[in-house]
Amino acid sequence: MSSAPNGLSPHPIVQAPMAGGASCPPLAAAVSEAGGLGFLAGGYKTADGMYQEIKQLRALTRRPFGVNLFMPQSGSVDQAAVETYRGQLAGEAGWYGISLAADDTLGTCDDGYEAKLALLIEDPVPVVSFTFGHPAPEALARLRRAGTWTVVTVTSVEEARAAREAGADALCVQGSEAGGHQGTHRDDPQTDGTAAVGLLSLVTQVREAVPLPIIAAGGVMRGSQIAALLAAGADAAQLGTAFLTCPESGADPLHKAALTDPLFVRTELTRAFSGRPARGLVNRFMREHGPYAPAAYPQVHHLTSGLRKAAAAAGDPQGMALWAGQGHRLARTLPAGKLVEVLAAELAETRGAPENNQMRSTS
Repeated sequence: MSSAPNGLSPHPIVQAPMAGGASCPPLAAAVSEAGGLGFLAGGYKTADGMYQEIKQLRALTRRPFGVNLFMPQSGSVDQAAVETYRGQLAGEAGWYGISLAADDTLGTCDDGYEAKLALLIEDPVPVVSFTFGHPAPEALARLRRAGTWTVVTVTSVEEARAAREAGADALCVQGSEAGGHQGTHRDDPQTDGTAAVGLLSLVTQVREAVPLPIIAAGGVMRGSQIAALLAAGADAAQLGTAFLTCPESGADPLHKAALTDPLFVRTELTRAFSGRPARGLVNRFMREHGPYAPAAYPQVHHLTSGLRKAAAAAGDPQGMALWAGQGHRLARTLPAGKLVEVLAAELAETRGAPENNQMRSTS
């Protein structure tokens, strides 16, 4: 079994890579400087855009950090369903005074994966994680030879086994409570709302089935929850929503405010904004369009991009993708470094010992 670089992070706290701007260099640097593991999100960026953020982060910290990549999407998309959804969104476009993206501008399905992977092999970073699948064994081997620790996001025991067989060094085990996209390796609309498993149960299942280090993700907001996950067999916990409200976060101020706004009382999984199941705060857009959104990622993501930007510019959170985990009401507006310190103190208190809980790299 491969091990993480020695001293990956003093605390078993990982800041989730949140695509769309939230996981920016200042946030990742603050987390790493405080003894956690900060992450950049490579998704939705060009290879050069990702590289520029890596350079910015390196200028802010010498501590280890990670970069996340989206795996290319395979399978056919029902273009007729996408066009039908476009028609349904025409009223939204008229309301915000914009035009929806044309068919030929809906983007490719690979998110520039090969160029980003080549860059990370040529100029390695300490950790690279993957979402929506796992790379080919040779790609993982090349990253390992470059000195990079690889992590694959999984949502089931079956996906965890496949990641191990491909040669991943560790697993990010994502429970159904997680905000943003479910990192399933295969998007099957027939299983919407039925296949997702809660984090504590999933960590236990994966720990007993696959001998790889586990980073547990999904609805984690307190150090006491981290303690429970470590007791269940995880080696670290990954938090996204908890870091969204930090001043260093690149999330839109409207998004930050919505997390604790009593107007938004719950979260749901929806395809409304991207065409793939993702958990967010229930708002008008989700209620009106979620039931009709096709399984078409990333086409729907690109189709709604202009609408989401226009809603943010208009100060209208009811038209934005307000990604959030189930624990969003527990969000604390603290500087990222302070939040890591508070979480570590809560973890130590829950475990009954003030020792430095360094992330384990083997199991």
